[in-house]
Amino acid sequence: MPGERESGAPDALAGMAAPAKWRIGRQTLTSRLLAGTGRYSSFEVMQTALAACGAEVVTLAVRRDRLHDSSGRNILDFIDLQRYRLLPNTAGCYDVQTAIRTARLGREILRQLQLECADWVKLEVLGDSHTLMPDPAGTLEATEQLAAEGFEVLCYCSDDPMLARRLKQAGAACVMPAGSPIGSGLGLLNPFNLEVILDDLKSGDPDFPVIVDAGLGTASDAARAMECGADGVLVNSAIARAGDPVRMAAAMAGGTLAGYHAFRAARIPQSRFGSASSPEPGVITTRLAQSGSSGPCVPDDSN
Repeated sequence: MPGERESGAPDALAGMAAPAKWRIGRQTLTSRLLAGTGRYSSFEVMQTALAACGAEVVTLAVRRDRLHDSSGRNILDFIDLQRYRLLPNTAGCYDVQTAIRTARLGREILRQLQLECADWVKLEVLGDSHTLMPDPAGTLEATEQLAAEGFEVLCYCSDDPMLARRLKQAGAACVMPAGSPIGSGLGLLNPFNLEVILDDLKSGDPDFPVIVDAGLGTASDAARAMECGADGVLVNSAIARAGDPVRMAAAMAGGTLAGYHAFRAARIPQSRFGSASSPEPGVITTRLAQSGSSGPCVPDDSN
């Protein structure tokens, strides 16, 4: 049944080495998969899926998430704050001042919970409710103001390399270009732009974190983003709206880790032509007779 793991199901992470530790601002992390908490059918499914994906960081949309369900239960009662780092999110904000007020509210929530990551926020300033694409000017303005107030700002933005550069210059602790529109499931639409962003932001600063956020639909999308060199991916809808969220959570964990290792292994060059995986010298015959010939294979007399 959806939301339940099969008995004896293989562990997506079995045999894969854990990734190296990395940093976002003052936070040191190991998992490269960040997870959202919205749109799950129940808090119980969310809780099981978060455990299955192995995330250390979970986001909470301060303005939009259901903090309480129909029975009056609080979502925070289903998030182990000893295990996860809570990242407030300004999702649903369409202007700078609303986003800033929401970020301050998120910080107060984390401070009341006495969490050490109280100064960080995932910033979203959206342009409209139809596309949910970020407002570039508003995102930049809000980043500058929040950074000046001491926030560690993780910026959701479009995959525009020049905007990404300006956000870093404005004091962003992390830049989070979209793979495609929020909740679309279209995957990574423009890997070229992502690679340009990575090359630019990491030039002379290789540890600066870049996370692909929004639009990923399945495990191969997470792997592709990581193969481009991203430090991590943030996934919500692809897990929460899947037919089996817990299975997809495990798949996303495996895809993220596979892409992480594939990037560091360095893929072979791509070519339009074939290249034999076995050497020709020393084989019994050189190659089959040309098409249309009934003659035997020519012996290899190189030895």
